[in-house]
Formats: sequence, structure tokens, C-alpha cells
Amino acid sequence: MSETLQQIYARLVAEGKLTADPAQQAVLPVLQDIRDHLEAAKTRKRGILGGLFHKPEEVPQGLYMWGGVGRGKSMLMDLFVDNLAITEKRRVHFHAFMQEIHEGMNAARKSGVDDAIAPVAEGIAQQVRLLAFDEMQISDIADAMIVSRLFEALFDAGVVVVTTSNRPPDDLYRDGLNRQLFLPFIELIKQQMVVHELASPTDYRQDRLGGVRSYFVLHGPKARSALDTVWKELTGGPKGEPLTLRVKGRDVVLPRFHNGVARATFFDLCGAPLGAVDYLAICEVTRVLLLDDIPLLSRSNFNEAKRFVTLIDTLYEAHVRLICTAAALPEMLYVEGDGAFEFERTASRLREMMGAEWAEG
Repeated sequence: MSETLQQIYARLVAEGKLTADPAQQAVLPVLQDIRDHLEAAKTRKRGILGGLFHKPEEVPQGLYMWGGVGRGKSMLMDLFVDNLAITEKRRVHFHAFMQEIHEGMNAARKSGVDDAIAPVAEGIAQQVRLLAFDEMQISDIADAMIVSRLFEALFDAGVVVVTTSNRPPDDLYRDGLNRQLFLPFIELIKQQMVVHELASPTDYRQDRLGGVRSYFVLHGPKARSALDTVWKELTGGPKGEPLTLRVKGRDVVLPRFHNGVARATFFDLCGAPLGAVDYLAICEVTRVLLLDDIPLLSRSNFNEAKRFVTLIDTLYEAHVRLICTAAALPEMLYVEGDGAFEFERTASRLREMMGAEWAEG
């Protein structure tokens, strides 16, 4: 018989890979119950249409796990999904999932379908029994309405949903336009999912960041090696997957992303024609940005320098932690040419972001 999640967690604590946390341990029985139900259930043909003609087998409630940043929600999600012995499962960042839904609906409309949500939901239900989302958040009325209908269809088809969020269900889409239309979805969450607050007092991500340098004046292999080490410390080692954000009809790609930690080069984010709205989208999903290879700035790369200023301003306002490698200290990055004077403010912000007080704020 395989280890329970509680046993796996205890083993990882004994091996020094985790710190025992009562708040984390309290959610393990809920995840184990979902695991037991899914592994015991027979593989079956699923779908929205199938549900019209066959009484679905008993499906366990899902889980809506919410709590502050760095409390271990994503770690627990990984522990659950990695040890779930079924193939019909998917773990995906909520933002990326919603982009896929929009693309699927656009394709359905082009094919002449009146109700674009139905075929998208049917396709998902045919492929998975478990959907595991990281960081559920709703920011606009279009997504609010789509999510409400989509999840109702998925629940009807017997798909189990496990999700993390930084806020309780009642705070989703708070103060949003026409929010009253979204309220039935909040009630649906409460009916179909166990709502569990991960009330740990410890911010483990901040603890890991505590001893991490945030600014390296290095270039070449040594620079990459420095951020490779930081990446492993913050993520536990996974390589990470590309995350594509759809912004105003454009694709903004973070080459590496895992559990709120993103990694990109200066030219990935400042060499492309991106602006504040793109950087805001990055900040919505990112807690820590590892940025490789900031070059010396001058009139020869004036446009890239302007984008870098906008990027730093956006990261600063969103309080996203920046860890980077650069060709020089902040004050020496842009010493002459058009824009050098204006860059003094950016250099000051970079200095502030390097400080312990800003990092802990």
C-alpha cells in the first residue's frame, strides 16, 4: 500500500526537506480523502453529454485552499498531485488556464457554435478527472462570467477541482463590475469544494529569501550560475515551465515559471516591445523575478533602457522581489547619454529594492 500524504509529509520533515507546520498538516487529511476517492474510482468515459444519460458515480468535494503568500499552498498542491496515482489529472496556473479557455472559446465561435463554453467544458471533462489550479484570482467581468458557467459544467461532469488562492471565496472579484452576477459562483465553490484556510504564521518564501542576495555584478557563466543557485533555493529545484500571458491580444512569455517565481533575461522583457500593461500582467502572477544579464545602458539601447525603467517602476509599485545579475552597480548602469539623468530615480529604486527593509515589507 502506498504512503499516505501524512506519511510522505512526515518523511520529508524527518529528512529535513520540510519544516513541520501544524497548519499545513491540518489540510493533509482533506487532500488524502480526495486522493482516496479518485484512486478508488474506476476509470470511466466522462463528459457533459454523458452526464445527461448516466447517473455519475459519487464524486468527492474539491478543495479551495487559501492563505497568505509563502504559507506552503503550492508545495501542498505539488505533494498531492505528484502522489496521485491517476493519469487523468492536470496541474496548471490559473492565469494560463484562463488563456486556454479564451482560445478554445474563440475556436468554437469560429466553427459556428452558439454556446462556446459548452464544447470547451466537454473537452476538459473528457481529458481529466482532476484539475489543480495555482492562484485562483478573478480580475475582470468577462472572466467572472466564464468561470461561473465553466465550473458549473465541470462539476456536473464529475471533474474534481483543487485550487489555491491568496484570498477567501467571498473576496474573489471584490468590488468588481456587476459583481452580483458573480455571487452564485462563490456559493457554488462553497457547495462543491471544502474551503480551508492555511493559517500558518510563517512566510516560508520570505524565510528562504532572507539570506539571498538580490543584486549580482557578474556576467557570463558565473552570472547564470548565481541565479541558478537562487532558483533552486526558491523553488526546490524544478526547472520550471514557460508561462504565456495573453495581454491585449499579445503573448508575453516568461521563459521559466514555478509557483510564483519567474526567470527571464533583460532582453526577454526589455528587448521586446512591451509596456506597463505587460509588466503589470507579469506582476499579477509573480512574487519573485529573477532577471539575467542587465547590460550597461546608453543611447545605443535607449528603447530597451526606457522599458527597463518602466519594468522597475512596475515591480517596485507591485512590491515584486527582484533578484538580478547586471554589468554594474545601479548607479553605474546608465552614466551618460539621453535618459541618464532620469535613470537616477531608477537606480535609487533598485538600491531600495536591494535593502532588507524593502524585501521584508
